[in-house]
Amino acid sequence: MKLQSEFEVPCPCCSATLIIDANLRRIVRHEEPSRGDKPELSHAERIVAEQEARREALFAQSVESERNRDDALSKRFEEALKQAGKEPVTKPTRDFDLD
Repeated sequence: MKLQSEFEVPCPCCSATLIIDANLRRIVRHEEPSRGDKPELSHAERIVAEQEARREALFAQSVESERNRDDALSKRFEEALKQAGKEPVTKPTRDFDLD
């Protein structure tokens, strides 16, 4: 119910409707705009199933990439170990040795 002292103003920021009482000089009610992308509750089960399948696929991809990561790191380690075995062992140069 709207009183005579009340008037509606659209919010420039969020497009909501603000009901302002002129006598009280304050906002008495706020009505949010209807969203077009709001999901229907009748499709909730399908939406939840799709999200679950998406999460499972992402998890499986993550597990596979971690397995491949371990193999790649061990190959890199072995290559670095071979390269370190071929290089001669030298004493590191320190700053005060240069004087």
